[in-house]
Amino acid sequence: MIKKIVIIGPESTGKSTLCSQLAAHYNTLWCPEFARQYLLDNGTNYSFDDLATIAKGQLELEKNYELRITNSEQQDNKPPIPNSQFLFLDTDMYVMKVWCEFVFGKCHQFILDEIQTRKYDLYLLSNIDLPWIKDELREYPDEKPRQELFAIYQNILSNQSTAWQLISGTNEERLQNAVKAIDDTFKS
Repeated sequence: MIKKIVIIGPESTGKSTLCSQLAAHYNTLWCPEFARQYLLDNGTNYSFDDLATIAKGQLELEKNYELRITNSEQQDNKPPIPNSQFLFLDTDMYVMKVWCEFVFGKCHQFILDEIQTRKYDLYLLSNIDLPWIKDELREYPDEKPRQELFAIYQNILSNQSTAWQLISGTNEERLQNAVKAIDDTFKS
């Protein structure tokens, strides 16, 4: 059975880099954020309803990556990844909940319902100890919102039942810490 591991945290905390590194380390795939391509294609002036569209797109993307790993289906003429134990996810519905509530002060019921029904095997919370790096989609360069968002994610993870681990340090240290957390969690 495939283990789904979610890397979450505020923007510009090395989540995509860590997902890529972990996928390479474990010879598997990682599922990127649907939001990134959606916003590049549609612009950054998004609405509350756009976040529901993004959430649904993320779930479909996750499903497609999971199918590739389990050999049930090939996507986009890409070969399946046989015998892979893990799928790394660059986001989940907790991220969508935080995004909705932080920007709009409310959340779509669809997202809240998905949080209740979806199951993951491990969360890795990416700390804010890496410097913020500007790109065309990032919104919160100041330290105060980064700290607020980090505290929100930490609170969410502390109040749910799935195991989680804080990941800090340089990119290389984060990879080492994440591998240790994964190996410790899923010892054979």
